[in-house]
Amino acid sequence: MAKHQSAKARRGPSQRSLRVGELVRHALADMLSRGEVRDDVLESHVITIPEVRMSPDMRLATAYVMPLGGKDVAPVLEALERNRRFIKGEIAHRINLRYAPDIRFRRDQTFEEASRIDALLHSDRVRRDLEKAREEDRDEDPAANQDPAPKEDND
Repeated sequence: MAKHQSAKARRGPSQRSLRVGELVRHALADMLSRGEVRDDVLESHVITIPEVRMSPDMRLATAYVMPLGGKDVAPVLEALERNRRFIKGEIAHRINLRYAPDIRFRRDQTFEEASRIDALLHSDRVRRDLEKAREEDRDEDPAANQDPAPKEDND
């Protein structure tokens, strides 16, 4: 196994990959918001698509989706999978690419991750560590603990 990653692997997605991902995201969001995908499950939900990641060769698009409110995720993902072929064809018509990308649908977990991090930051353990760090800072800098010189009243 190589010790070092190539410079290209460390850089992350290219500008073109990001731009194409945004084009696919907009096309997909437009199709779903206009009800162009005929499916009872999809028509009964408002679906957010915060991100679409493209593979480096632009042949695979991974769309991260979440129904508004976070409920009925599994039925929505199943409905999107059922209509994948239609969605791929529509995206091919809307975006001028050499190949229409295959689309994978994944549950967006950014809100759950943000909630988990927020709960962690507000936990008692972190609060104790922050207090301990503040006390150590005060002990290291005694000048910060002294009151400023009293002001003289010139009445």
